[in-house]
Amino acid sequence: MPQLPDGEPVPTDGSLPATALDAMAANPFSAYLHVPFCRVRCGYCDFNTYTPGELGDAASVPNYVRAVEREIALAREVLTRGGRAMPPLTTVFVGGGTPTMLAAPMLAGLVGRLLEAFGTPGEHGRPIEITTEANPDSVTPEGLEILAQAGVSRISIGMQSAVPHVLATLDRTHDPTAVGRAVRWAKDAGLQVSLDLIYGTPGESLADWEHSLRTALEQEPDHVSAYALIVEDGTRLATQVRRGELPAPDPDDAADSYELADALLRASGLRWYEVSNWARSDTARCRHNLGYWTGGSWWGFGPGAHSHVGGVRWWNVKHPRAYADRLASGTTPAAAREILTPDEVYDETVLLGVRLADGLPIDALRPEGRGAVAALIADGLVQHEAALRDRRLVLSMRGRLLADAVVRRLVLGL
Repeated sequence: MPQLPDGEPVPTDGSLPATALDAMAANPFSAYLHVPFCRVRCGYCDFNTYTPGELGDAASVPNYVRAVEREIALAREVLTRGGRAMPPLTTVFVGGGTPTMLAAPMLAGLVGRLLEAFGTPGEHGRPIEITTEANPDSVTPEGLEILAQAGVSRISIGMQSAVPHVLATLDRTHDPTAVGRAVRWAKDAGLQVSLDLIYGTPGESLADWEHSLRTALEQEPDHVSAYALIVEDGTRLATQVRRGELPAPDPDDAADSYELADALLRASGLRWYEVSNWARSDTARCRHNLGYWTGGSWWGFGPGAHSHVGGVRWWNVKHPRAYADRLASGTTPAAAREILTPDEVYDETVLLGVRLADGLPIDALRPEGRGAVAALIADGLVQHEAALRDRRLVLSMRGRLLADAVVRRLVLGL
């Protein structure tokens, strides 16, 4: 599990600079809720998660819920200081961990607390988007109905693969057939469905990956996310690779898997809108993640959650007990923060914006970035017509495979 980054101290009352609060009003505001509980810890995962019995009574689920409610009250107080209006929520995303390890009424109650605290006008006349992650074997028809009645509109199901030996390598415990049941129940409850997939698992063949993609598409999801497996330091998978028990993911194989994913998803009516995300329509795009990628503000609730408001980024202490104890004592749970410099804001704008299918405006680039555009076109990394006609940088297929290199060239002017 990675360590939190260094940063400057946070005021004990959690207060933010007036400049950050003023800047927040110019962008959509969202909430992220981190639920740190999982039935088992998957060998590839380095998220801030804990299994039952690992935490003890001092960090129990009821204590976690009370602590989140206290942080919601703190956020409301911080964001309205100086007589400022309460920022209305446009999206909520519940992640983990496995959020649906919480009883559905309990999870619905936390969503309700957020809506009560911040209001919900939606964005551009659209209803608020509320997403929760779930494992295929952690939902029931009754629980999904309760969540839908509480306002949840999307469910993001951690399918990962449809191949048993791949799931075993990833330490995923669900039966592949559970995915279809979970999707059916979610659709019956009126929820949009996103399926999350991982490619590049050691031992996964291209045929395995194709089977997973086709199985996912049989469910007719509204949205698919497909991520290349990353071997994170400190995970059990990293230890297995280091010892030679499993091979490291191969970049060439990952490129083949990505191209296959795009071809099959496109043929089924899903279009990429971010390098790792495809949607059946514009309204099926994950608006919450788009807020991250376009410089929006959000408050992250829960242990280890990260927040960003008006150019100030902070992160909570990771352990649920420490998180709950701080809030019980009336102290912010934030461990540290950083105030982004103009250079950091620019770098992140390029890094994230160039990954979007809508593209990055060329005029938003600094001179060294604009100077790199012609070479990127010549190298087939960005779409020629979009750059010349629309003055936007839109990655080609080759550019999507080499997105990090494109960013380096734009930032450094190479």
